[in-house]
Amino acid sequence: MRLTSRHVYLFTLLLLAVSCHIPDNSDKQIFRYNESAGITTLDPAFAKDQALIWACSQLYNGLIRLDEQLQPQPCIAKRWSISPDGRDYVFILRDDVYFHKNALFDTKDSTRVVTARDFLYSFNRIVDPDVASPGRWVFEEVERFQVVDDTTFAIHLKQPFSPFLSLLGMVYCSVVPQEVVEHYGADYRQHPCGTGPFHLQLWKEGVKLVMRRNEHYFEHDSAGHPLPYLDAVAVTFVVDKQTNFLEFVKGNIDFMNSLDASYKDELLTQTGQLRAKYASRIDMVSTPFLNTEYLGFRMESPESPLQDRRIRQAINYGFDRRKMMKYLRNGIGQPGTGGMVPCGLPGFDTVGSYGYEYDPQKALSLLEEAGYPHGQGMPTLTLSTTSSYLDLCKYIQQQLGLLGINIKVDVNPPAALREQIAQGKSSWFRGSWIADYPDAENYLSLFYSQNRCPAGANYTRYSNTQYDRIYRQAKGIVDPERRIALYRQMDKMIMQEAPVIVLYYDQVLHFTHKNVHGLRSNAMNALDLRYVTIDR
Repeated sequence: MRLTSRHVYLFTLLLLAVSCHIPDNSDKQIFRYNESAGITTLDPAFAKDQALIWACSQLYNGLIRLDEQLQPQPCIAKRWSISPDGRDYVFILRDDVYFHKNALFDTKDSTRVVTARDFLYSFNRIVDPDVASPGRWVFEEVERFQVVDDTTFAIHLKQPFSPFLSLLGMVYCSVVPQEVVEHYGADYRQHPCGTGPFHLQLWKEGVKLVMRRNEHYFEHDSAGHPLPYLDAVAVTFVVDKQTNFLEFVKGNIDFMNSLDASYKDELLTQTGQLRAKYASRIDMVSTPFLNTEYLGFRMESPESPLQDRRIRQAINYGFDRRKMMKYLRNGIGQPGTGGMVPCGLPGFDTVGSYGYEYDPQKALSLLEEAGYPHGQGMPTLTLSTTSSYLDLCKYIQQQLGLLGINIKVDVNPPAALREQIAQGKSSWFRGSWIADYPDAENYLSLFYSQNRCPAGANYTRYSNTQYDRIYRQAKGIVDPERRIALYRQMDKMIMQEAPVIVLYYDQVLHFTHKNVHGLRSNAMNALDLRYVTIDR
């Protein structure tokens, strides 16, 4: 019998029912979510995207963690000090943190306490070129690591770098045990051993991941109760987002992140509120998300009219971001009328002193000034994107068409588009930047000439000697007010030169059922399950 899409859909639902269902009379608290992007490794050295970060953050800890306000808080390090010149960091470690039980530990109880030497090994592993961790850049400002004693670990920087403490909250900086990592080698990805609130019980790749409560976890709540509260976390890997939404609505999963175009109008009103039929049984939590969505111009295309700043500015003025957010995003996110630095970060342009609002007359004036009155004589411009952003790009295509700017929208698979951008084969492309750490420098580094791709993340290949000089100056300044003033100066320069079109600043959307309590997150879209409870 020939399988139709409906047969495949029903078969997928059946598999989900078998793999996800938890009996109503279960006395276990199991938090269930689906990860459509899949999980390829449980080694924190390779936790380069959200799916991997979420899984690894349940299994591992680092020196510090970022709280709901993105402030560094103690974790395995119970306190720390920073030298007045901002170069030397000394961390005092807890002495009651143990690795998950593993037969490779040659002790009676198959575990051992974490010491400063474990951080020395873990951090040296990240910078080891043979390991090829994508997080190697985190320690590029480090001169050396130092073990002072079992509970004292020091890091010495080459020069001051104020965001450095926040960088240590990244999953890359988790502690791992040398004996376990070296025993498994490349297979450590399947045999993780951390100190986190959960430990691995089962991982059948592409099917299901189960993490159980770490009974010997070192953290407690304010009343002295041990964390985490959950008994387990179960993750499924259904790729189809519409199916994921249906399973969430049916109660077969407890949590859903973000909003997909396939169900946004079903779930939310045009003003971004839950529709009445869901509001009584679903909670939605929304916070600013350190994610700037943008269109980038390759600044090395001499044959393209896009090399003319006036054309780039005209395009920036030529479409209505506010209308775009209302009708295509259901009001989720903030229109990108400022700079690259998103709302939620110090350095964001709070007074609207630069950036672009919709001004078609200004756009037409710039086109005429550039020698293309009403777009006459301008060749068709190609905008490269992925299917997920096709609606936004078609909207921009339509609005700019009214000004005489003709656009061809070229849809690519995500991996193919990334390769095109890295190789400099796309003159105009859709991009986004999710913060690696909560500091505006992370966004401004995208325009530093030494970070030009393919080696770095300067995808536009923007180069400006004055910008580079201010960027280097800002990195070494300890005083936050002086540094933020320079950040705003750089952000303004970028908007004036317009190597990018800022579309919008995103929002974190977390959906849970009413029986789920205590889920914590922040503007980095963290998934903190330590305090979660579920009423079954």
